[in-house]
Amino acid sequence: MLRQLDDRLWTYEEPLRSVGVELGRIMTVIRLSSGGLFVQSPAELTSRLRAALDELGEVRFVAPASKLHGHLYMEQYAAAYPDVELLAAPGLPARRSDLAFDHLLGDAPDPRWATDVDQVAVVGHRWLEEIAFFHPPSRTLILGDVGFHIGQTSPLPTRLVARALRIYRRVSPPIEFRYTIANEESFRRSIRRVLAWDFDRVIPGHGEIVETGGKRAVLEGYDWLLADA
Repeated sequence: MLRQLDDRLWTYEEPLRSVGVELGRIMTVIRLSSGGLFVQSPAELTSRLRAALDELGEVRFVAPASKLHGHLYMEQYAAAYPDVELLAAPGLPARRSDLAFDHLLGDAPDPRWATDVDQVAVVGHRWLEEIAFFHPPSRTLILGDVGFHIGQTSPLPTRLVARALRIYRRVSPPIEFRYTIANEESFRRSIRRVLAWDFDRVIPGHGEIVETGGKRAVLEGYDWLLADA
């Protein structure tokens, strides 16, 4: 159900089909120093998942990665946990007018989770601003669509598509993402801020977790952006 990666860090994977193939999607759960749970990219809140979360603590904050990634089931968490706070990525309130958000995520963490979770707004793309998260105690970087990582365990059709999109065994966005960057310097600056974190593990939005060597994997996955800079 929930996979424990570190003392206060868990993930949960669920199916997701896109571009005709199975890409999967990863939810991350962090237990804060306060004891509450910070849930990034929430999965469908089935009875089994809710029971597993309840064993860990009280769900206090639910965060997407962007207006496109990780918001689909936020209403289920709002209904299940009366005291939960829904956090909005830039552009999400307009996209999900059915939800009442408590906080707009930006370029710095809120004091209520800053001890345990850091964040950077990845800006410069034409229509997508993503929030990258960092869990210092476990040296874990948590991404959304700016960090696919399709590996060898994926089905053959997924691996073939991933090769074409330049996300096979690479921590990187799909190749078409590169062509819709509006301000390359701003985007590069954001990725360099992410790389300034002392991380070793990478939890991608889709694909396989990089358990170690994550910083090198991000550097190699973004060679197209950083090589000549």
